[in-house]
Amino acid sequence: MTAVSRSIPGRRNVDGVVWRLVAFALVAAGSSAAVAAPFEDTIAQRVLACTGCHGKQGRAGPDGYYPRIAGKPEGYLFNQLRNFREERRHYELMNGLLALLDDDYLRQIAAYFAGLELPYPPPLAAGEPALRERGEALVRNGDPARSLPACNDCHGAAMTGRGPFIPGLLGLPRDYINAQLGAWRSGQRRAMAPDCMAEVARSLVPEEIGAVSAWLAAQPVPPNAAATSERGVRLPLACGGVTAVVAEAIAGAERGGASAAGR
Repeated sequence: MTAVSRSIPGRRNVDGVVWRLVAFALVAAGSSAAVAAPFEDTIAQRVLACTGCHGKQGRAGPDGYYPRIAGKPEGYLFNQLRNFREERRHYELMNGLLALLDDDYLRQIAAYFAGLELPYPPPLAAGEPALRERGEALVRNGDPARSLPACNDCHGAAMTGRGPFIPGLLGLPRDYINAQLGAWRSGQRRAMAPDCMAEVARSLVPEEIGAVSAWLAAQPVPPNAAATSERGVRLPLACGGVTAVVAEAIAGAERGGASAAGR
């Protein structure tokens, strides 16, 4: 155990958590200790617990509620891991597994899954055509009369996201999109203030949430669907999950520079 602890940087007494993660992955996959692969102390093996719910290589769980995490922007994944750890997002298993992990280790997890480039399955059409048409109008144009921005104002014209903090919205099951918009609307899911997604979700009535999710879930994911790396794009709403982390990164870089200059 001591060797494992020393080899994982940025940890706070989390040996027990790591072993619980590995054990959970083995149970979730229907494995037994007798046939388990040797513990290699690699990030790929340490995140096997994630794939127990989120599917092989993080491609998504089969039930529609465990989303794909492979290939999502690194900053976005890091933000969500922190939100679960600090219970801005509520799911007991995630809250417990991440409770003792510090930011450095969460960054390692985020970087690993962000670096996976894997194909998406074909979409499944959801809802009536008229419903999807209403959803497309909201996604593409928003509703200026209510100061409701279009989804692609933030998530990109192709809806594949903007790195490093804004995820794509394609390739997600309709049930998952409904659940997350509903959670933001009810306050069960939060982000760092100002919480732009909560503001958007509260502006939508349930029927509009259903329309948006129906259209998004029916769209194919284009080839090479990585998030764009547009810089300096002005977002229609202030989003704490973007601005706060950028400010932290700038402050960290400045502290590092000052430290190096003082040596």
